[in-house]
Amino acid sequence: MFGQANVLAAGQAAFPPSVEDFYLPSILPWGAHDSYWFTKITAMVWVAVGILIIFFLATYRKPQLVPTKKQWLAESIYGFVRNNIAVDMIGHRGVRFAPYFTTLFCFVLLTNFFAIVPLFQISPNSHIAFPAILAVISYLMFNYVGIRHHGFVKYFKNSLIPPAPWYILPLLIPIEFFSTFLVRPFSLAVRLFANMFAGHMLLLVFTLGGFAMLSANAWLAPVSVLSWVMTIALTFLEFLVICLQAYVFTVLTASYVQGALADEH
Repeated sequence: MFGQANVLAAGQAAFPPSVEDFYLPSILPWGAHDSYWFTKITAMVWVAVGILIIFFLATYRKPQLVPTKKQWLAESIYGFVRNNIAVDMIGHRGVRFAPYFTTLFCFVLLTNFFAIVPLFQISPNSHIAFPAILAVISYLMFNYVGIRHHGFVKYFKNSLIPPAPWYILPLLIPIEFFSTFLVRPFSLAVRLFANMFAGHMLLLVFTLGGFAMLSANAWLAPVSVLSWVMTIALTFLEFLVICLQAYVFTVLTASYVQGALADEH
């Protein structure tokens, strides 16, 4: 963001920013100009994976009865997800899904948090590809869990045939299929993507808007300061959105698992 701001201040960039700003060039020296297979976004995903692996391995390498600060933090995160998401949504059977939910929550939270970290300043989840992959993983998991628990025929029977009079089933069955097997993964991915995309665009517009007004006219300097103040305020708002979206994504995944395990849904 600040790199774009410097370019804009030098009069070398167009304003306002566009969707094309999300398609970053390859960071590999041998990558072609239009190669996007290993960009800054991809690097951030691997950085997030590395941070989470190292953090949990380090905190549980030598667990103690009286936990250290790092162990307490890791246990608090796991305990929060296990008790407030897995058990609350699924019941006692939710404990076995707590490791996955914890991993999902931490990964989404950390990759979202990159949106307001200097030098990163964009979330991988502002690209639809990454939320889509996470949604597909959750989609495959809750269907697999439901089929394994009920059996293939009974699971799809429970999913597609609601308790209703027979004469309206031809109308309800397509609705249930569309809602369960198409809308769920789509809405799960789009909700996360749209919030992170919109948040990044807002921060980008107000940051670059300040530089645009400052370079356009000296009389607009006070307004440019107001634009940057709004950027700071929106950063705090974005932090709340970051945490909320990680929680919502995990809760919805847990609710889908709960629905797959229910005898009738």
